Amino acid sequence: MSEIVVVGSSNTDMVVKTPRFPEPGETILGGDFFMFPGGKGANQAVAAARLGGKINFICCVGDDIFGQNALEGYKKEGININGALIAKGKPSGVALITVNSEGENEIVVASGANNLLSITHLESVSNQIQGADIILTQLETPIPLIGHLASYCRENRQKLIINPAPAQELSDDILKELYLITPNETETRILTGIEVVDETSASRACEALFQKGVKNVLITMGSRGAFFMNSEVNFTAKAQKVDAIDTTAAGDVFNGALAVCLAQKMPWKESIEFANKAAAMSVTKMGAQTSAPYLNEIN
Repeated sequence: MSEIVVVGSSNTDMVVKTPRFPEPGETILGGDFFMFPGGKGANQAVAAARLGGKINFICCVGDDIFGQNALEGYKKEGININGALIAKGKPSGVALITVNSEGENEIVVASGANNLLSITHLESVSNQIQGADIILTQLETPIPLIGHLASYCRENRQKLIINPAPAQELSDDILKELYLITPNETETRILTGIEVVDETSASRACEALFQKGVKNVLITMGSRGAFFMNSEVNFTAKAQKVDAIDTTAAGDVFNGALAVCLAQKMPWKESIEFANKAAAMSVTKMGAQTSAPYLNEIN
C-alpha cells in the first residue's frame, strides 16, 4: 500500500442549519446544531484513509478537549499521528459553519493551534515524510511552512500536491516545485488573475500556472466538473449529479480521493473521475469528515 503524508489543519466544526444566510447585521433563528471533526488537512486525511490510503497526518492541536477528541478520531480511522504536535495551553482550531436549505455553506475559521505548526516541527518529524509517494497540503497552516515543504519535496524528489484553499496568493518559488495544484474557480482567479467561466478560460489559467513551473493543473468547477491539463493531455471530467444536503468538505474529499488514486499510479482520467464520485457522495451527507465515503460505498 502506497503512503500519503498529509500536512495540514485540524479543526472542530460547529454547524448550524438555516433556511437562508442572514444579511449583515441581521439575526435569524436557525435549525439543527451539529458538532463535527473538521479542518481541511484532517478532512483530506480521513477521506484518503477511508478510501484505502495509508495515511500519515502531520498537524497541530491544542491541549483541550477538541484536540484530544480529534487525535482519538484519527487513530480510529487508522491514520498515523506520530507527527502530530500538541500545543500546551493553546486552543485547537474551530470553524463556525452555516448551511442553508440548498446545502451551500458559509464558514469562518479560528485557526488556533494550526498557526503553530512550524518549520521546526516539520524538520523534527522529517522521518515521517521520507519515502512517501504523495505529500498533500492546503493553506490553513502558515505559508512559510508550505514554502519549506515545497523545498523539501524538491530535494527529496517527492510529489507535492497543494489544494490552495482557503484562497490566497502563492509565490513562484512555491509554485515551481509543485507536482499538482487543485484550485477551484475563485482560487484560480487569485493565483492567475483569470476568471474561469468555460474550458477556454480554464485552459488559459492552466497555461499561466505552467509558466510558473507547476507540472499538472486541475481546476475544480463545482457542478461543471473538473478541468485537467498538463503538457500531454487536457480534458474535463464531468461532475456527478446528486441532491446536495451539505457541500462542506466536498473539495477535501475530492483531494483525498485523488491522492489515493495517484499514489496507486492510476491514470489521470480515472483518478479524477473516482475523486468526482467520492466528492458527489460526500455532499449527500451532513458534516465534513463524517460525510467522507468508504471505498465499498463508491464501489
